Amino acid sequence: MRLRILLLAVSFLSFAAAKANSGPEPGSGCDKKKGDEINGLIIHAESKKPLKDVSVTAYLVSKKEKSSVTDDDGSYSFDELKPGTYRFVFEKAGFKRVTKERVVIKTDEAFQLNIEMIENRDSDLMPSPFHF
Repeated sequence: MRLRILLLAVSFLSFAAAKANSGPEPGSGCDKKKGDEINGLIIHAESKKPLKDVSVTAYLVSKKEKSSVTDDDGSYSFDELKPGTYRFVFEKAGFKRVTKERVVIKTDEAFQLNIEMIENRDSDLMPSPFHF
């Protein structure tokens, strides 16, 4: 009985190890290159809730490389960015623009960049027209 359990455990472990080392199966959707990817989450600085429809633009040497928009969960991603030093600009109406300078993207490395955005309260600083 012990021998059967031992053989079953060894065969299960060797199958699991072989499956883990085999890599993704073709056509499984997992064979996409994961390197040169940047992704992240954008949230409201005060409420900590995800921000939808934030425009995210990646610039490489002052040249617009790619753009993305956050989804309902505040998530964004860029695939297959060229290696280099980027500037990322995050913009949404009613919020202060956020710029992240000197973000280095390397070959075959994933990078996560999470951002908190602050509401633009410039209108709070303007005097009321009824004040005069």
